[in-house]
Amino acid sequence: MDQMNLIAKKCTPCQGGVPPMTCDVAEKYLTEVSGWELRDSATKIKRTFKFNNFVDAMKLAQLVGELCEKEGHHPDITFGWGYCSVIFQTHKINGLHENDFIMAAKVNKLAGIK
Repeated sequence: MDQMNLIAKKCTPCQGGVPPMTCDVAEKYLTEVSGWELRDSATKIKRTFKFNNFVDAMKLAQLVGELCEKEGHHPDITFGWGYCSVIFQTHKINGLHENDFIMAAKVNKLAGIK
């Protein structure tokens, strides 16, 4: 498993009924998406991107939103002057799924981060 593999993957529809990732598994995936952190007892991943102004933060939020709509996997996005934060969680299982890490890798690529 590496980031390039995650970027190449597509999100799969999650119907629920599958257990969320354990913390140990999530920590292994986390090594493949630089800058992201586990949150809320390893049920979410979050990254905050820093900017020198409001416009660039808003642009990233818009691009992330468009990417996520295309992929069918929707994060919580907050932005303001100098920052854009993205949080992924698979809501149907109230935890993390491979899809969350696929999207984190794609967001990193979108933001120009390896």
